[in-house]
Amino acid sequence: MSDATVAADSLLTLHYRLAAADDSELVSTFGGRPATLQMGSGELAPQLEQHLLGLPAGQRTVFLLEPEQAFGQRDPRLVQRVARGQLADAGELEEMALIEFALPDGAACAGLLLELGEAEALVDFNHPLAGKAIRFEVDILGIL
Repeated sequence: MSDATVAADSLLTLHYRLAAADDSELVSTFGGRPATLQMGSGELAPQLEQHLLGLPAGQRTVFLLEPEQAFGQRDPRLVQRVARGQLADAGELEEMALIEFALPDGAACAGLLLELGEAEALVDFNHPLAGKAIRFEVDILGIL
């Protein structure tokens, strides 16, 4: 076994699992193919990457994270009314669908469509896990 530990620029092979505080599973690679991710690339949320720093290969760890340590608290200012014309494929959208918006700088962001009216829509731009405590389980298989 290597003496390597996870660093800010490590390439990792790992299994991970995100679950709500009640242990209802949100996403997991356990029981399937492990994930490969480049630390610092945005593949994993930066706040979750911080918990991996310093872990050695071969270690399985569970982190119990409060909202502030995971995806933050919900921000009511991120629930906004948007003109229906700003929605792509506005004719085919359904409430509770995740939709993507192009930002002025060319980046994209996603929002959850809460209400769809004739002239406008109510969209929640909070991260879906914002305001929730989560369990973050990792098994570091390899570090490069």
